Amino acid sequence: MIPSITVVRLTGGRDRATLPLLVLGPSLGTSATTLWAACAAGLTDAFDVVGWDLPGHGHNRSVLEEPFTMAELAAGVLHVVDDVLTERGQPRGPFFYAGDSVGGAVGLQLLLDAPDRIVAAALLCTGAQIGTPESWAERMTAVRASGTPVMVSGSAERWFGPGFLEREPERGGALLRALSDAIDEGYVQVCGALAGFDVRAQLGRITPPVLAVAGADDVATPPDRLREIASGVADGSFVELPGVAHLAPAEQPAEVARLLRAHFLGESSPEAAPEASPGIRVRREVLGDAHVDRAVAGTTDFTRDFQELITAYAWGEIWTRPGLDRRSRSMITLTALIARGHHEELAMHVRAALRNGLSVDELKEVLLQSAIYCGVPDANTAFRIASEVLREEGLLGG
Repeated sequence: MIPSITVVRLTGGRDRATLPLLVLGPSLGTSATTLWAACAAGLTDAFDVVGWDLPGHGHNRSVLEEPFTMAELAAGVLHVVDDVLTERGQPRGPFFYAGDSVGGAVGLQLLLDAPDRIVAAALLCTGAQIGTPESWAERMTAVRASGTPVMVSGSAERWFGPGFLEREPERGGALLRALSDAIDEGYVQVCGALAGFDVRAQLGRITPPVLAVAGADDVATPPDRLREIASGVADGSFVELPGVAHLAPAEQPAEVARLLRAHFLGESSPEAAPEASPGIRVRREVLGDAHVDRAVAGTTDFTRDFQELITAYAWGEIWTRPGLDRRSRSMITLTALIARGHHEELAMHVRAALRNGLSVDELKEVLLQSAIYCGVPDANTAFRIASEVLREEGLLGG
């Protein structure tokens, strides 16, 4: 029986039909919006982006009385995609597809059942078989007995890489709330579809280009499951994201967006490791894209090794550690820069501290503390530099 699927628009604007259609599939227990919205923000200039919600998940409150298979779920997705394409004046036209976990499994099924419709696909944190029938049966029993909230604690451990919930509490909380709000029977039915899903022997039939993206810390669908897909299809490539677990589009939205653009549009190579590394992600998040883009653009053969060194160790090893939140790391960094008289970098890190959540009053307290322990002349210079930044950001009058 084909389930009802709800489309979620992630692109605005009247001219979206002039862009190629990109369809995004969710993970079990999530919604298209909570999983993909941050990533989609980096794609909407190049694609008309739509997501879809599983039965009983997100905006889709429809749940069948009968179970369905993965093939039937994929048929439901294709039906609503055809509705979107018809609205665009492209009935039964081609589209790009990306999906995470069960969304990736649906992608594999679509590639098998409708290979002429998909231009290229990106399959994230998924597998040609996910789990075992026995493990899904156990989960179905637990949810029928206690509801989807019983899954929240375990999912919080499986879904996210180290330190993600501390760094991104709002995004992580929204995903866990989506799980808790999912209709029990809808969740159970998707588990049933996954229990019967195994296309490992059919991967060789898939001919459109496939990018398989793994989370290095994913225990639900380990990297070997994605390597199996990449090596099994006719035209496959593989990327592993450090520090990521099971929900790559939410954990590293900018990196995933760049990988999708590279795979679908050829903007750059998916194997471009520096842009896919946790260091470059954190460096962008703390210092801002504009600063990092300037640094990258100004890199020469003479400075390239140094830029790679600080990206890998300062941003990839230290700033990604879970022991301190980013607010605390910003306060420590500001103090160290003042103490050492590194005023040329102070303005940059004042902006970073504001981006990491420090208030103006907290910034003032850090500078006052530095006046006592680092020296009044250095703090005096720090107050001047910080005041200039606050005025530029519109946080200080005069």
